[in-house]
Amino acid sequence: MRSINPYTQELIAEYEEHRLEEVRLFITKADRAQHLWANNPLSERVSYMRALALTLRSQKAELARLMTSEMGKPISESLAEVEKCAWLAEYLSEESHLGLDSRDVITEARHSYVTYEALGLILAVMPWNFPLWQVLRLSLPAIVAGNGILLKHASNVWGTALSIEKLFIQAGFPDHLFTTLLLTSKSIEPVVAHPAVRAVSLTGSESAGKSIAATAGRYLKKAVLELGGSDAFLVLPDAELQEAAVTAMQSRMLNSGQVCISAKRFLIHEDIFDDFVDAQIDLLSQLSIGDPMLPTTHIGPLARPELLLQLEAQLQASLQMGAICIYGGKRFNSHPQILEPSLLIDIQPDMPVWSEETFGPVMPLMRFKTLEEGIRIANDSRFGLGASIWTGDLELAKAILPKIEAGSVYVNSMVKSDPRLPFGGIKHSGFGRELSVEGIKEFVNIKTNWIN
Repeated sequence: MRSINPYTQELIAEYEEHRLEEVRLFITKADRAQHLWANNPLSERVSYMRALALTLRSQKAELARLMTSEMGKPISESLAEVEKCAWLAEYLSEESHLGLDSRDVITEARHSYVTYEALGLILAVMPWNFPLWQVLRLSLPAIVAGNGILLKHASNVWGTALSIEKLFIQAGFPDHLFTTLLLTSKSIEPVVAHPAVRAVSLTGSESAGKSIAATAGRYLKKAVLELGGSDAFLVLPDAELQEAAVTAMQSRMLNSGQVCISAKRFLIHEDIFDDFVDAQIDLLSQLSIGDPMLPTTHIGPLARPELLLQLEAQLQASLQMGAICIYGGKRFNSHPQILEPSLLIDIQPDMPVWSEETFGPVMPLMRFKTLEEGIRIANDSRFGLGASIWTGDLELAKAILPKIEAGSVYVNSMVKSDPRLPFGGIKHSGFGRELSVEGIKEFVNIKTNWIN
């Protein structure tokens, strides 16, 4: 496999896919390491997380440059990603809040209690857009619970995948507890089928999620899926308009628009629609586009050429259906992988930029008249990852919260993942949770113990 820098178009490295015989050997070693690891007390397992946080921070610049060169993320965001991973490791370094202690239950037994025990090896099938965070977001809670990780990363970030394995070794974790498998998607099934692999977690597209879920079901393995999102961003007329506009821009343009949990459908009340558009044009005009290695760059290239082609197809189809692009809409300086931030109005629900997930800097705005209409349109999506509500009336916001169909709903704030809170979606955005106590318990055997 060839790793190509999406901005310079230069070859970074070439990798050979692991052969099936190598994979089987890696799984055998990982299985042995996991069983030994699970026998350690929780207090010892969490102690390794502090060392990992230190290791991440000591290599922050190197890791950030590697991610940016492999998938094009602006370097400032790559640095922030490493820091967020260190924060997660620090959060997990204390055991008191992890929810893994046994729980007594009063029954007619002499003693009945529930324990939370490791499942075994977890196959992590991870995407390229947050090549460090999304791996560690799944892996660290699972490892704290006593599991081992087999990583199948996206092929354009195999350099990062190998670096993550080295991070665990440098932080003192047992050899083979975290193992990177250089595999393409067609080679996943034998790994899922292996008896030592007890579960699989995927972050990726709908199609990838359906494929993994079907494979996991075929072998009766647990699956957790974090799939696409098309988050609604609902702005009511009493919202603080400038703050809402700034956050809308930041959410949509983060990682050059390549974020599952970002706002992608902007519902603006008709009373403030024109003012919101003016504010958004002003904000977008201030963004710096180009070389992602420059600390001042806000928008870099999309990760692969076909991703830009797909986004352009969604954009053009929507324009042909009557959408109007009032800002951007074309490639930046004819670069094969950079699209200018693009602002669209006159949106209809069946347009691809609204009904499908868009993975890039495209921002569609739709008017709504009443709160009921806004909620209905926000929920009228096959996705249910996140949503945000903007209003000055917090009591009204609390009343709206249970009406929004999503795994996370934020009021007057950008939707984001946080180690302290569970993360995941509903509907076609997947099932299961990562992070917090709920995420840790996704990959444990919740065992009933009865003693008479």
